[in-house]
Amino acid sequence: MQPDRPLLGIALMLGFCVLAPFADALAKLLGPEMATGQLLTLRFAIQAAILVPLTLATGRSWRMDRRTTLLVVARTLLHIAGIALVFTSLLYLPLADAIAIAYVMPFIALLLGKLVLNEEVGPRRLTACAVGFAGTLMVVQPAFQDVGWPALLPFGVALVFALFMLVTRMMCAADPIAMQATSALMALVVLIPAMALIPHAQLDWRAPTTTGWGLIALMGLAGTFAHLLMTWALKYAPSATLAPMQYLEIPVATFVGWLIFSDLPGPLATLGIAVTMGAGLYVIWREQASGGPPPAPQATHSGTPPAG
Repeated sequence: MQPDRPLLGIALMLGFCVLAPFADALAKLLGPEMATGQLLTLRFAIQAAILVPLTLATGRSWRMDRRTTLLVVARTLLHIAGIALVFTSLLYLPLADAIAIAYVMPFIALLLGKLVLNEEVGPRRLTACAVGFAGTLMVVQPAFQDVGWPALLPFGVALVFALFMLVTRMMCAADPIAMQATSALMALVVLIPAMALIPHAQLDWRAPTTTGWGLIALMGLAGTFAHLLMTWALKYAPSATLAPMQYLEIPVATFVGWLIFSDLPGPLATLGIAVTMGAGLYVIWREQASGGPPPAPQATHSGTPPAG
């Protein structure tokens, strides 16, 4: 068994925390010019172009039993839905607000673990979930005043990716890279016919500009490699060590949003972000103290509910 190398794992997770918001920011830049379905199709096409050759070159097995195949199909559909919701929410919301609201996901995952997997969740963690949700509402309130119902889209992101994590936890024995390569191909099997056959504005093809193609390539690369960095991080360090690091994605997203879009959260949203992060970190600490796994995204999750 390979020994842990926690410093390397932390460094890789820091890379994820930088790349994932960057991928989301690129999706936000592209959103007004391109249909959501087109962005999704190109995103998964780039993932397939990277991971399928990597799977073949490293001799990884594509074989899956019937149960695993069904779980990969479910996981792929959830991944498509989650990224579609991310792309749509970024049309309306500042980057930091969208990611902060979506970070209600660990609390939803904790509750789903209790309800579906019968995992033990004590009153302290349930209280922290309630506090974290209250912090999220503090971020939503000013956003709802500004843009209306689209401010609720990140809740959909959180729910979908919590289910995504739940399915992933049910297939922990699968090879992450081969599974992600297979998932990318499955997504294309769904998206390409949908783009061709369903008449809908969000499934139209709009010819990208030269600059647009460059941004698309960067988005796909950043999202795919962010996903792989998380996978590799968990190879070298336990999830309990890495889980608190993932909340660094929120301040990084705040910085990226300010740098590219000149967006900064208002006072109430800033307080809500702090409350959400504090409650999430408390939940993780309680999981570590009790010896249970932290309710953070696992090696096969693309991070925040990220475009990656």
